Amino acid sequence: MPATHPSGLRVGVQLHPQHTDIGPLRAAWRAADALGVDSLWTWDHFLPHHGDPAGRHFECWSLLSAMAVETEHALIGPLVCCTAFRNPSVLADMARTVDQLSGGRLVLGLGAGWFEEEHRAYGLPFPGPKERMDNFAVAVRTVKERLSTLNPGPAGELPVLIGGGGRRRTLELVAREADWWNWYGWASADPVAEFRELNGVLDDWCARVGRDPGEVTRTVMIDVAGLPLLAEYAAAGAAHVVLSLPAPYDMAPVEELIERRDAIRA
Repeated sequence: MPATHPSGLRVGVQLHPQHTDIGPLRAAWRAADALGVDSLWTWDHFLPHHGDPAGRHFECWSLLSAMAVETEHALIGPLVCCTAFRNPSVLADMARTVDQLSGGRLVLGLGAGWFEEEHRAYGLPFPGPKERMDNFAVAVRTVKERLSTLNPGPAGELPVLIGGGGRRRTLELVAREADWWNWYGWASADPVAEFRELNGVLDDWCARVGRDPGEVTRTVMIDVAGLPLLAEYAAAGAAHVVLSLPAPYDMAPVEELIERRDAIRA
């Protein structure tokens, strides 16, 4: 089914792993999976990036390993994993292992990183934007190359997602290397219009590099205020919309997300 067809819309939830405890996190991903979301995500940070900077926070891949064995239906993944945090070949091995644990449900979301404070706190370099993007492009290719050599390989398709809206370097890299693309839908005064524009920019990059644009699944992350825009995002080309959900994990917006998805599919 074409990624731009509204009736094929899928929805997910990103659970913020900050300002909470392990028990509520586990309960939330089990509850969302049982409600029928199509995907479950967390983010890859080492420190809270809003609220109390000294607040509770948990590491991404440890959570994904648990999520892989405690859920049954939804795709799972990092939205997104910072490639600067880990050797890219090791990251590929981690992703393959979590994919095996999940029975082939992992989507490997990748990003270049932006939160300088956590890099400094963990002794990681934080170069300027050009060097970060150069390093990111190399890391994406290295991850994909390593995935192709691992024995056993992934249990499922293990698509690679790249997050970001940079019209030049990020979207070119998406066109060349990614299976999915994610954009953050609260980033402008008219987020649907901006998503539609960036979707077109990605199509143009696909044409330039000789890629069928239909091969790249388009995804958008929204907050609760963006729920009424779900049908508009679908009409603008989004195949997958992810609700970003902070703690405490109220399932009422998740239920609304699913209801709106089902109404669009009907």
